[in-house]
Amino acid sequence: MTEHRYPDDDRVAVYRVIRERRDTRHFRPGAIDPAVLQRLLEAARFAPSVGYMQPWRFIRITDPSLRRAIHALVRAECEETAAACGERAEAVRRLKLEGILECGELLVAALTEGRERYILGRRTLPEMDLCSVACAIQNLWLAARAEGLGMGWVSLFEPDELAQLLNLPEGARPVAVLCLGHVDAFYPEPLLETVGWDTRRPAEETVFENGWGRPAKLPKRVCEKRSERPEGKEPGAQKPECTSGT
Repeated sequence: MTEHRYPDDDRVAVYRVIRERRDTRHFRPGAIDPAVLQRLLEAARFAPSVGYMQPWRFIRITDPSLRRAIHALVRAECEETAAACGERAEAVRRLKLEGILECGELLVAALTEGRERYILGRRTLPEMDLCSVACAIQNLWLAARAEGLGMGWVSLFEPDELAQLLNLPEGARPVAVLCLGHVDAFYPEPLLETVGWDTRRPAEETVFENGWGRPAKLPKRVCEKRSERPEGKEPGAQKPECTSGT
């Protein structure tokens, strides 16, 4: 054990919010407390970034007509995506993929302009600017879950059209439409898993050792029962949570 380890309750809270974060598409009406929104944006601001470039910019959408215009862009891309999915087109059309008109707050996350001057950590991997924005979004996402708020990441839009709609400067690029708001309940598992779209990969398929495809020597998984929640807060039966152990 290291002296830098957090107290047990703090560590449990960190792992719990990671497990219970969900990509949310269903919201109930209601504004978000401005102080809470400020805390969420501060969490995003403290994200790590390659070369300390901090390439994220968040645009808060408060104009109802602009929100509707963004929704129209997303719905158009949803149909294009469905058509591109071939035999799964109708399955895509049945999915609820966004909550833009229902959520309490709508944000657009974008890459800033002038990123070419940041070389440290990006000379051979210029896409690390996008990875840095993703870290900021993840910080915001986890903080939202800890605050009891749902968040959904929408990537179904034509970037150039959204950039024009938001008057982004040349070189800047939108990467996410973020829906934030109150929810009646958090999904007991990812919604795409519930509807049978796909399943979460086991660690044995995602963690290798000393080369591609070589199974890692992982510790046994110890199953712990998920902590009790107030009745009605989450649909579905409780499932055991598995964590690493010896």
